[in-house]
Amino acid sequence: MHIKKGDTVKVISGKDKGKTGPVLRAFPRENKVVVEGVAVAKRHVKGREGEVGRIVERPQPVDASNVQRVGK
Repeated sequence: MHIKKGDTVKVISGKDKGKTGPVLRAFPRENKVVVEGVAVAKRHVKGREGEVGRIVERPQPVDASNVQRVGK
């Protein structure tokens, strides 16, 4: 895989086309990467004892073929 954690990448296809950001995690066996601010999904978390429920946004993995490394 040509992309590693910390690389800055640009999305070249999909609904987030044109967005750029650093790679947070890389999954070489699955050929996927997690990019900050790209493919963000909302997850509803139930409140526990003494806590209030909330909505958490977390980035989802994107196929490495849909991103292109920018710069170094």
